[in-house]
Amino acid sequence: MADEKKQNRQNDGMAQMHMNHHHDDMDMAGMNHDHMDKSENHHMQMDHHENHQMNMDHQDKHSTQPDQSMQMNHEKMNHHMDHQQMGHDMGDMKMDHSGNEMAHMDMNHDMGDMHMDHSMAGMGGMPMNHSNMKQRFWWSLILLIPLVFVAPFMGVDLPFTLTFPGSNWVTLILATAMYVVGTQPFFSSAKIEIKNKKPAMMSLISMGLLVTYWVSVYAFIAKTFFKVDAMDYFFEFATLVVIMLLGHLIEMQATMKAGNATSELSKLTPATAHVKHGDSYMDMPVSSLKAGAEVQVRAGESFPADGTVLSGNSQVDESLMTGESKPVKKAENATVIGGTINGEGTLVVKVSAVGADSFIGHLKQTLNETEASSSKAESLANKVAGWLFWVCLTAAILALIIWTSISGLTTAFNIAVTTLIIACPHALGLAIPLVIQQTKSIAAKDGILIKKHGAILSAKHLDYALMDKTGTLTNGHFQVQKLVTNGIAEKDALAIMAALEQQSSHPLAEAIVQKAESENITVSAGKDVQTIAGAGISGTISGQKYSLVSARYLTQQQISFEPLNADGSISYLTDGNSVLAAVSLGDSIKETAKDFVSQLKAHNITPVLVTGDAKKTAKKVAEQLGIDVVQAEVSPQDKINLVKQYQQKGKTMMIGDGINDSPALAQADLSVAIGAGTDVAQASADAVLISKSLPKIIDLINLAHNANRKEVENLWWGAGYNILAIPTAAGLFSFAGIMLNPLIGAIVMSLSTVVVAVNALSLHK
Repeated sequence: MADEKKQNRQNDGMAQMHMNHHHDDMDMAGMNHDHMDKSENHHMQMDHHENHQMNMDHQDKHSTQPDQSMQMNHEKMNHHMDHQQMGHDMGDMKMDHSGNEMAHMDMNHDMGDMHMDHSMAGMGGMPMNHSNMKQRFWWSLILLIPLVFVAPFMGVDLPFTLTFPGSNWVTLILATAMYVVGTQPFFSSAKIEIKNKKPAMMSLISMGLLVTYWVSVYAFIAKTFFKVDAMDYFFEFATLVVIMLLGHLIEMQATMKAGNATSELSKLTPATAHVKHGDSYMDMPVSSLKAGAEVQVRAGESFPADGTVLSGNSQVDESLMTGESKPVKKAENATVIGGTINGEGTLVVKVSAVGADSFIGHLKQTLNETEASSSKAESLANKVAGWLFWVCLTAAILALIIWTSISGLTTAFNIAVTTLIIACPHALGLAIPLVIQQTKSIAAKDGILIKKHGAILSAKHLDYALMDKTGTLTNGHFQVQKLVTNGIAEKDALAIMAALEQQSSHPLAEAIVQKAESENITVSAGKDVQTIAGAGISGTISGQKYSLVSARYLTQQQISFEPLNADGSISYLTDGNSVLAAVSLGDSIKETAKDFVSQLKAHNITPVLVTGDAKKTAKKVAEQLGIDVVQAEVSPQDKINLVKQYQQKGKTMMIGDGINDSPALAQADLSVAIGAGTDVAQASADAVLISKSLPKIIDLINLAHNANRKEVENLWWGAGYNILAIPTAAGLFSFAGIMLNPLIGAIVMSLSTVVVAVNALSLHK
């Protein structure tokens, strides 16, 4: 969707004249322009009122492509970084940067911007590369297929088991190959857990893999070379490897981000800057900028860094960063923010901050800190696995000690091994991934992309819903709100206005043209269309000259008129003698917004409007929607602080779509980004609303509640089997003549896995 909008912007913006029609002292209807194709529409000139000499040097000079000098070529830099190994054991990774000549040592090496596909996913924070994990799964599955036909199941030959001379060697070779291919990620992650003194799912899985494989090797040696009957567990080992790889592959796919928030922020600044050298300006990489450098920022370009204006006058769109809807006037000594968009003038700016010291740098730091703190939360599945690890290990050790004194070492060893094998977490390993997959599937059908399943599953109950205004509760683009005519039909007035505006790509002009098209009005081609400096636009239609101008222009020209009582940007159509029509353009509330707010209240969730827009505009929207709590004129840092304040009172959800929403989205217990919003917001959120219907978020909340219930149920099914089987296998009930037969234990274990799968598939909204 974002790519399509970006392509449309490139096709339209580079071909059409950006005519800046000053219609009125508009407050832009409180519109936050970061929501009008935010990061894509950086070329849009925001002042629709005062400056009509638009610089048409608009050939994508401030491309939002990532700074090429910031892309780190690992091959050329010779960092000795084994990406394959980095994908598995970050704890032991050593990055040898010695002896590397790095020309730009001041480069912002934000790990979020290094596109290295080192996905940190999986239970227990297990560091695994997604593509590598996928390869391991498929190779293990290929090895499992023949092994199933040659390995006995808990010592019992199944009807399809093939026995032939050397079949035991085939089984050993296949299992050993699987041991080499499929176990390393689990062992590496278990090593990290043990090192951190927090054994969890990876430790429990690794214990099962080690015991089943090496006891089976022992059994193979005993049977083959010493003719001693012993049970092997190659079948159980192989199925455990494949099931665990499958479970974690599912979870990794569910955890993979659609984008990285910090890398998306880097795209806001241009690749090059016009840096002053002597009496001329040279294009230099933005990464080479230093504080104190002087740069020239031309019309329509984004600022390469934070700084102070030395000369020039312009208006700057800061809505991307601050949420301020109106363009901000900039003159000598005014401060500017890197990544914001210059208007019609040319400014010379002295750079004051770059990299980590800049506004974007601070925003990156806030995002990284927020996401790092939220990722520390331990999942319920890991807690359960951690408990089972200690329970199983303790039970096996006690069984070995006690049964050695009762029946000797051989019997004690077999009982201890049975206890450890019974604890293999087949069902537990699938309990959460299957729920995640089903949750994602249901949400996708409803037009919601779930990106961070942990937050979704933990959202059992929400108390507050903080919402941005423009683009979230409103449509985020201009529309004709009111049209009043004087001695002329509405269709004729619209036809004239559209004829004047149809050559412009400004959002106000597009709103008028779209209104005419929606009513199937035939629009003639305007002749001699010209901008009126600081006032509006004029042209000749069907031999008659018309102007579409601001109220101030009418006053200056002493043309009498009755002011239109309306919000938004107001323009007047005149033939030079009298006013023929007045039109109000502004943002409009989404059709589903009021119903959404009502449903939030019905779920006992308090809606809170949080916006960077003016208090007057924010309060008016809140009144229309029935929102009682309003926080206006807030900065990105204010938003994250507000989220933290509400989190002290209860579970808090954040809904937004702008760059200035991204820190708050990352901080919230549950965050939803609007699909038509910025890439930065989407990368920061737990879920993305692709659907245009806001009440779908209510469906997501209900789904999260049901998914959490299924998660708990599955954990009980998976762990409940172990809770009963472990003490029984250890001989706790032997006084009553009850001992767990390994075959029966394996069958029950398989049944619990089936129950977990069926239960996950029964999930619904």
